[in-house]
Amino acid sequence: MIPDWLDLNTVWFVLIGALFTGYAMLDGFDLGVGALHLFTKKDEHRRILLNAIGPVWDGNEVWLVTGGGALFAAFPNVYATVFSGFYFVFVLLLVALIFRAVAIEFRSKQPMRWWRQMWDVGFACGSVLSSFLIGVAMGNIAWGIPLDARGEFAGTFFDLLHPYSILLGVTTVALFAMHGAIYAAMKTEGELHEQLRGWINKTIICFVICYAITTMATLLYVPHMAARVRANPWLFSIALVNMLAIANIPREVTHRRDGRAFLSSCVAMLALMTLFGLEMYPHLILSNPNPEHSLTIYNAASSQKTLGIMLLIAAIGVPLVIAYTVSIYWIFRGKVKLDRMSY
Repeated sequence: MIPDWLDLNTVWFVLIGALFTGYAMLDGFDLGVGALHLFTKKDEHRRILLNAIGPVWDGNEVWLVTGGGALFAAFPNVYATVFSGFYFVFVLLLVALIFRAVAIEFRSKQPMRWWRQMWDVGFACGSVLSSFLIGVAMGNIAWGIPLDARGEFAGTFFDLLHPYSILLGVTTVALFAMHGAIYAAMKTEGELHEQLRGWINKTIICFVICYAITTMATLLYVPHMAARVRANPWLFSIALVNMLAIANIPREVTHRRDGRAFLSSCVAMLALMTLFGLEMYPHLILSNPNPEHSLTIYNAASSQKTLGIMLLIAAIGVPLVIAYTVSIYWIFRGKVKLDRMSY
């Protein structure tokens, strides 16, 4: 039974947020590994990085597909507005994700150096572009996009590329690079492992700088994304958890506890997504400059009957996705070892 104070619309808002958060934490390190891929020079090291994510990268993207499907079922108006307004962005994202996947599979099919370098560049560029576009999309959701009275996108592609969204894109690339460096260090050993440990500190510095600039820009130019925390000071505890988790990463790395460093990175991402969701609620798409045209969890939702039926389906499907994810990570736990079947 759902409590009276928690309606189906809010339940679906939380559930979709959880699915996209899961995607950010899981596929985030895949994209981060790709962003760092070209910094390694040895073919063996690049193969190790590919095999660190090889067994799990496609399963991680299930969370994105599931989140998109849930958005379509629960809030079809938002799905329609987002996919029409961000159409070119999503096409670029899809191309980047596909090209990245093809690069992983095709790289080892031929031994020629030029062949592998070509796919290495494709893998890295696809990962960086995917990370950047995800950040751009989130920046526009926070900033707001032009919507007409029917809730339809009334702008152009170039309206989406403003300084704040670009800043969010760069910050997302830095966040995923940090997350990926930690995961790769956890899965490797020897010379590459020591190299990755040095990268972790550099990516943390890069992310912290980007995050600080983004925070200041948000407080100055997007004040509604901090309104709920200002009105409820106890919510600042979530921001505090985020800062402590980030600060704990170099500590754990120094003590060579890579698993704990990765968990700290996951906690930081969870806290960031929680703050984002809290400040957006109950809005899903903010209309800028006409806030009265915004799409919320109430005016853009499916019927209550649909939400109820879909919740029952989600109660069956989401545990299966979680079980699949846990089992894959358990099966492929431990350090990466290259063999004749490796990428």
